[in-house]
Amino acid sequence: MTDELRAFLQGAHPDPFRILGPHRLHEDVLVRVFRPDAREISIKLDNNGAIVPAEKIQGEGLFQATLEKCARDVPYTLKIKRWDGSEQITRDPYSYGVIMGEVDLHLFGEGQHWRLYEKFGAHVRKVGEDLGVYFAVWAPNAQRVSVVGDFNGWDGRVHPMRRLIGSGVWELFIPGIGENAHYKFEIRTGQGAIFLKSDPFAFFSQHGKETASLVYDLARYQWADAAWMEARRSKNLSGSPLSIYEVHLGSWRRKAEEGNRFLSYLELAGTLLPYVLEMGYTHIELMPVAEHPFEGSWGYQVTNYFAPTSRFGKPDEFRHFIDRCHQAGIGVIMDWVPAHFPKDVHGLAEFDGTDLYEHMDPRQGEQIDWGTLIFNFGRNEVRNFLIANALFWLDQYHIDGLRVDAVASMLYLDYSRKEGQWIPNVFGGRENLDAVFFL
Repeated sequence: MTDELRAFLQGAHPDPFRILGPHRLHEDVLVRVFRPDAREISIKLDNNGAIVPAEKIQGEGLFQATLEKCARDVPYTLKIKRWDGSEQITRDPYSYGVIMGEVDLHLFGEGQHWRLYEKFGAHVRKVGEDLGVYFAVWAPNAQRVSVVGDFNGWDGRVHPMRRLIGSGVWELFIPGIGENAHYKFEIRTGQGAIFLKSDPFAFFSQHGKETASLVYDLARYQWADAAWMEARRSKNLSGSPLSIYEVHLGSWRRKAEEGNRFLSYLELAGTLLPYVLEMGYTHIELMPVAEHPFEGSWGYQVTNYFAPTSRFGKPDEFRHFIDRCHQAGIGVIMDWVPAHFPKDVHGLAEFDGTDLYEHMDPRQGEQIDWGTLIFNFGRNEVRNFLIANALFWLDQYHIDGLRVDAVASMLYLDYSRKEGQWIPNVFGGRENLDAVFFL
């Protein structure tokens, strides 16, 4: 057994494509498949329909087949018979080339990729003629990252990702899965610890005790607010009267007769909007709606920055709410929280086993009063994550403005700290120069 194969079987190989998928062997193509759940695997060639049985060469689930006198890029499908008697027919996830572009990686490293949400996270798309989901995540200090979900038994051995050299980005296209698939990233640290993280770029997430991310396609919604969006471009808000109604959607009104449940986004469009119109407001200011685990935070402790909370419905239902507001002539402002984030284990905290999004030193990285962590605004990728998130809400949800929360805590290094609990900037001052640059 080679060292590379041993590292792969131990779950410590950064590039499973070096082991799995098709590999040229003289005039033949050697195909390896790793499926611990498989009893039997065969390969069907697209060009002539030939079926080649794969031989199990390692007890944990490593199969191998030789395709004689075939081109390296010969298209094929895998027929997998599982131990539980079920069968799966799928394309091989390890037969595709690198998908993330070099320009995207460069811009991300520079902190200037303003449409980062189109590249990272989970995206329903085609690669060639194959429909599936493309996953990408930033975890530069991880030894291995896998996609786990309800489509692979939450087994981190089945879909390990490829690390793109020099970027800390991991990617994988999984054919045959689609919208509403539940998933997380399984991360193995350099020290060998293994844990699960929800997707920082997920468009849809569970809430409460359930913390999986859900694949969601944002491409299908048809907006009906074109007149509002066009008028907004030329409107001088600084010279116009404004009357803003601030509201927390979870407590504005409840369905008492149904166990005091929340109103949905669709119900709020039919109840909150008429109230705002009747009272003569010009704008609604939503207290944070991004996904958050702790009800008591009122949304100010965000774990999933790109996902409207599923407490009230699906992402397109939130779009419908905003759409209805715009059609009625009401603007929508959203509270945005780039200052800090909670320590929940499924979130951003120690994402790849290191202080990735936060500072290592608690004198810089922890907000003591709130028990939360402070973003490292000095890191290009972290700034890019946050700026792209702000632009995401404006672009994908037609939000009319953002109210930035907790700005004082961002600007001052000694915010709510005693002597010796903070570190001065390079000039000896109390100003957080990285946060100033970010803002």
